[in-house]
Amino acid sequence: MEKFLAKFNHSQASSSTNCNPSSLIDDLNLDSLKADPGKRVPIAHYYNPRIKDEVRKHYIQKGPCQPQMDSYPPTKIGKRVRQFCKIWFEGLYSKWLEYSVEKDSVYCLCCYLFKDDFFHGSTSEFYTKTGFRSWNRALERFRKHVGDVNSIHNKCFNKMLDLSNHHQSIQVVIDKHSQKVKMSIECVWKPRLMCHDESESSINQGFFLGLLRWHGDKHPDEGKVILENATQNDTLTCPMIQKDIANACAKETLKAIIGDLNGDYFGILVDESKDISHKEQMALVLRFVNKNGEVVERFIGLVHVSDTSACSLKKAIYSLLSVHSLSPSKIRGQGYDGASNMKGEINGLKTLIMKDSPSAYYIHCFAHQLQLTLVAIAKNIWMLKIF
Repeated sequence: MEKFLAKFNHSQASSSTNCNPSSLIDDLNLDSLKADPGKRVPIAHYYNPRIKDEVRKHYIQKGPCQPQMDSYPPTKIGKRVRQFCKIWFEGLYSKWLEYSVEKDSVYCLCCYLFKDDFFHGSTSEFYTKTGFRSWNRALERFRKHVGDVNSIHNKCFNKMLDLSNHHQSIQVVIDKHSQKVKMSIECVWKPRLMCHDESESSINQGFFLGLLRWHGDKHPDEGKVILENATQNDTLTCPMIQKDIANACAKETLKAIIGDLNGDYFGILVDESKDISHKEQMALVLRFVNKNGEVVERFIGLVHVSDTSACSLKKAIYSLLSVHSLSPSKIRGQGYDGASNMKGEINGLKTLIMKDSPSAYYIHCFAHQLQLTLVAIAKNIWMLKIF
């Protein structure tokens, strides 16, 4: 086996990845951070993640160390004298190339900051610790250091860009998410459209008035002319007007859905159940590819049906489609549960629709299949059955 696999030197690996405990830094003074890359403390010495991020942000904000000098120290390489060229600070290498006056060497800012996140070892430490100063091959080595899109350098560079973008910071993302959650809770904590008590003293005036008040709080100019600030005969909040506004919103939403369908083919998802008054209801959902090429599912209606026979459901589906000027001949898929009235081969709903649209293939709803599977499993495991 040793013929094919090289032995892993544990002592070497540990020396490259672990720092001397006495050199670890658990305190931070930004003013003490060295600008010259040749004098910097290795980033691994900042073992506290918070401090390490602060150091990274500091150097990113300052930008790469690029001293503009009239001339740089000459170095004899072979028979010729070479030196660093400040023109290298421009173009492709401008955002990461650094020069150390102390060591007359160049370094890579992004690799110094993030290389340890991707790779541990001594390979290519020229740009992070020892510095590079072979000026006769500088451009060639710079290109080699950058490498392809999946190189260590490019991964480090992308992480540097992410951290430099204030909106990518963890705290901002958390704050933004918290604000979204807060606004969502404020919008939905009153689920009913109207309540029996919509007076000003009521603690639950219903969703409509609650949303209107919330909107007024967020937009002070509009809040001055609504609810108690509106004229007594022009509040536009009576139950009849609330229903009219809700219906208008529903019509505009359906109009947008049908417009997104754009007269193309679609599939239907249908389910039925009884409401609290024991009346049968049928829900209809369209599944189609929208104008952006995305597969979407859109709810378009909930209607009462006289019974759950296949004929009654077919009549209700066709009636709902006709309201939106949709032709049953455009149906290219059907998704229902596994009940006989839905998937029956002779008089099931899927058979009746396929007589009118032969390409409307039936698929047993996967969510329903999963639910049946879970129930069957639970019945055979007594602990789950008790639960």
